[in-house]
Amino acid sequence: MALKIRLYPDAVLRRHAQPVTQINDELRKFADALVETMILAKGYGLAAPQVGVLKRIIALDVESDFYVLINPEILWASEERVVLGEGCLSIPGVEAEVARPRQIRVRALDLDGQEILLEKDELVARVLQHEMDHLNGVLFIDYLSQAKRLTLLKEYERLKKAHSKSKAKISL
Repeated sequence: MALKIRLYPDAVLRRHAQPVTQINDELRKFADALVETMILAKGYGLAAPQVGVLKRIIALDVESDFYVLINPEILWASEERVVLGEGCLSIPGVEAEVARPRQIRVRALDLDGQEILLEKDELVARVLQHEMDHLNGVLFIDYLSQAKRLTLLKEYERLKKAHSKSKAKISL
């Protein structure tokens, strides 16, 4: 069952997610819905707050890496940074260049409650960082200068208006 992705400026996107304290069938069912939603939206990743659930759980599907991570935390990040274009399912239609560490080491739990350690670089590291930011109420636009952020958000609002007008025309 696909979930509704919350769009900026929904206040839930700025809230801190709470740690998962119990891994059970209900959480696994939610994880399945999170993964389905991410795949249908054609995203590389999706965090629970993006669907209105303030729990520390993310899904990731990048290249050959597929994970559902519970309570993920970055243990280490390289000093070397890479600047790449980044977008977000909660701010669709816009993207901006963001500098992030090239490589990270992450500890998390899987859906069986087993601890896993991941050391990832490049695109997988970027997506992990982006999704983990969502758990702390941080969006990729927060890494931009104020001028760049305002320009990007104006473009986002323009796209939203154009989309709602085209939907209105279709429904007539």
